[in-house]
Amino acid sequence: MKTTRTKDIKEGNLRVYYKVFEEYHLKLYRYIYKHTQSSYYADEIVQLSFIKLWEKRAGLSEEYSISTQLFRIAKSILIDLLRKEKIRDTQELSDTFISGSTIQDEGIIGKEDLSLVLAAIEELPPQSRQVFKLSRLHELSHKEISEQLSISPKTIEAHISKALKFLRKSLSVFF
Repeated sequence: MKTTRTKDIKEGNLRVYYKVFEEYHLKLYRYIYKHTQSSYYADEIVQLSFIKLWEKRAGLSEEYSISTQLFRIAKSILIDLLRKEKIRDTQELSDTFISGSTIQDEGIIGKEDLSLVLAAIEELPPQSRQVFKLSRLHELSHKEISEQLSISPKTIEAHISKALKFLRKSLSVFF
């Protein structure tokens, strides 16, 4: 039966795909939650796993059960996420430096330098500027920003990354 479900999904059978979703959604969620201790990441990874399962259905192997392949997809997405988090953690110090409120609170730079940082922030594209301000100046989480602006957390990450690169480059002359 396992290989039949794999074959059916490969052929685009949505009914079988939905049955697999119903059967494995909670199991996959628990598996990811166990490794991340984050309901947000568990939700995201489960959703991305089922999306990827459907998008890559033509490449599914009939030698392995659908659950094995689904959990491999989830594990791969989890590893990618953890790698991104590790990279983000190494950039935290430089991110903190660019945050206007932290700079001012810690007395690292003077008012003139803070003006340069704020002016550079204003040069960002409108959407990136808004996301960056909500994240760094108003200290909202990606999830809060996502809900407020109705854009995905991945888009928020992209805007913040783009903004930080721009600010580092434009402010490197002064600092």
